[in-house]
Amino acid sequence: MNATAPQEPLDPRDRPARLTVGVVGAGRVGPALAASLQLAGHRPVAVSAVSDASVRRASVLLPDVPIVPPEDVLARAELVLLTVPDDALPALVEGLVDRGAVRPGQLLVHTSGRYGVQVLAPATRAGALPLALHPAMTFTGTSVDVQRLAGCSFGVTAPGELRLAAEALVIEMGGEPEWIAEQSRPLYHAALALGANHLVTLVAQSMELLRTAGVSAPDRMLGPLLGAALDNALRSGDAALTGPVARGDAGTVAVHVAELRKHAPGAVAGYLAMARTTADRALAHGLLKPELAEDLLGVLADGDQPLGGDRP
Repeated sequence: MNATAPQEPLDPRDRPARLTVGVVGAGRVGPALAASLQLAGHRPVAVSAVSDASVRRASVLLPDVPIVPPEDVLARAELVLLTVPDDALPALVEGLVDRGAVRPGQLLVHTSGRYGVQVLAPATRAGALPLALHPAMTFTGTSVDVQRLAGCSFGVTAPGELRLAAEALVIEMGGEPEWIAEQSRPLYHAALALGANHLVTLVAQSMELLRTAGVSAPDRMLGPLLGAALDNALRSGDAALTGPVARGDAGTVAVHVAELRKHAPGAVAGYLAMARTTADRALAHGLLKPELAEDLLGVLADGDQPLGGDRP
C-alpha cells in the first residue's frame, strides 16, 4: 500500500470565496479587516475612498480591488463593512437607504464602538442583516494591523439570530468575540477610550517632559517602565498602584506641580485630575493611609489655584 504524500495547505487565495466583501470608508480599519477576511477565503470586490491617504491605503492593503462610490460598493458586495467615523455613521446609513443601495439579505457591518445595531435600523427595515463588530485595537493603516488582529477582542452586538454569524466572522479574522449589549455600547466604548486613547496622550506628554529634563531617549527609558506598569495593572488592578500619590508623599507631589507650572503649564490640569483619581482609588483599596491623605489632597487643591492667586 503506497503512503499518501501529505498535501500542501491550501492557499487562501485558491479557496472558493464564500462572500464578496465591500468596504465603505478606507480609513485605517476597513482595509485591514477586509484583508483579514480575504485571508479567511472571502473576496474583497470594492472599496470606497476619497482622500489621497485612503486611496493609498486601499491600494496597499487591497491591491487590485477597484475604488468605486459607496453605492457601487453595496451593489457588488454581499458583506459590506461600514468603516467611517462614529459621527458620520447615522447619516451614511440613511443616505444609502434613501438611494436604494441596500439589498435584502445583505450583511451590513459597522465597526463603531459607540453604536450597536440600532444605528443600522433604516437598513434593517430595507432587509439588510445588521452586525456591529468593533475591534478593540489601535490601527496604523498598514499591513501590521492584519497581524495585530490575531487574538484581538471584538465588541460584538447583533440580533439573536445573527449572533453566531457575527462571532464566526470575528473568529475568521483571528479575533475573540465579546458580546456587548446594545445599551452598554457607549459605556464599553468610553472604557476603551479611557484606557487606550488617553494612554497615548499620557505617554506622549511624559516623553516631552523627559526631553525637557534632558533625557536623550525617553522612549527607551519609558518602554520597560510602562510595560511593567501595564502588566502589573492588568494582573493586579489597583493593587499595582505605586508612586508618590499612592504613598501619600504630599511634598513630592507639590514639587511636581510647581515644576509642571514652570515648564509645562498645559500638563498641570491632567496631572491634578489623575492624581486625585489615583488618591481616591488608593484610599479605597487601603494603599494610601488616611492620615496622609489630608495633606496630599490639600496640595492637589492648591494646585488648582492660579500662580499668586488666593482661594475664593
